[in-house]
Amino acid sequence: MDARLLEILVCPLCKGPLRHQRGGSAVDGTPLDAELVCHADRLAFPVRDGIPVMLVDEARKLGDADQDATAAPA
Repeated sequence: MDARLLEILVCPLCKGPLRHQRGGSAVDGTPLDAELVCHADRLAFPVRDGIPVMLVDEARKLGDADQDATAAPA
């Protein structure tokens, strides 16, 4: 994903910053897509084929384990 695009994208709810979470794999080995994470709203917006989907209805709610794993370094 283009770094310039990441600089201007904000959360559609709170207008706060988003953190790019690159895809990895789930516990069961299923590949995960990249996401843009808003820690304030605890939402993860999907990135499909390199295009961020900034719709609240499409966002995944972060659980406690997700929040800890994607927390910004102190």
